[in-house]
Amino acid sequence: MKEFIAACAQIAVTPNDITANMHKGVAWLEKAVKEHDAELVVFPETITTGFVTNLGTEELWDLLDDAPGKITSEIQKAARSLGAHVVWPTYRRGPQRGVIYNSSILIGPDGEIIGTYDKTHLFPLENVSCGGWVTVGNRADVYRTALGNIGMIICYDGDFPELSRILAVKGAEIITRPSALLRSFDIWNLTTSARAYDNHVYMVAANSVGPDAGGGFYFGHSMIVNPIAWRLAQARGTEEIVAARLDPDPLKYVTWGSKTLQVFDHLEDRNLALYEQSLKEARSNFEIGKRLPKTE
Repeated sequence: MKEFIAACAQIAVTPNDITANMHKGVAWLEKAVKEHDAELVVFPETITTGFVTNLGTEELWDLLDDAPGKITSEIQKAARSLGAHVVWPTYRRGPQRGVIYNSSILIGPDGEIIGTYDKTHLFPLENVSCGGWVTVGNRADVYRTALGNIGMIICYDGDFPELSRILAVKGAEIITRPSALLRSFDIWNLTTSARAYDNHVYMVAANSVGPDAGGGFYFGHSMIVNPIAWRLAQARGTEEIVAARLDPDPLKYVTWGSKTLQVFDHLEDRNLALYEQSLKEARSNFEIGKRLPKTE
């Protein structure tokens, strides 16, 4: 990867108003590029509507579009005008009415869509098989860009070490994590930092701030974490941009400020023969507070 500045544009949405949120996203993208010299700008999860929409699946499907389309058009134009890479997260239409994906769309500096990731680990409340509104994705790809190799996950995905590991094995140097995480700052910091450290990747994690249509109020604290788990930037609980310069040689020293050379590599040092044991269905031995029944 090259040395460049990445930014999180932590903004609040107008619930279910795609046009207003698109215009706001364009303004904040311009701000990130012009004030911070950002070449990669990551927005929070479901930025076009908010996470909980209080709409039925067919009503939400009718509001949306596929990509490219009205959910991306203006931000694509702005990316091309500014010459920036953008991670633009949004619900998007599936092939049949009522099929909705929670997606992260990587847009290049020419305004074209480089790749789309559909969330593969759905939070139970959003999962259509648990009575929610989102259909699960089934791919996790890494995209070669002029900045470096970029993989994408979304919010709850970050709780699952295997997904980020797949992206790292595929060559990811940067993993973006747009989120609408409500649980706690400690969980947010722990999982984002762990995924960076587990896989020796940069995590650029933009969390939602403010309310959605369901009454949830998100706490922000977007962060950029380097491959030795140091936070290079962290936002507060308000609308703002945080940015950091990403060094293409981040593993030379074992910790921040030290001249002690790092001698380990979490990817190369894996005991692959052992991992097959984890590839089977399981559940916690501790009972959770409320299980949501799943349908096929």
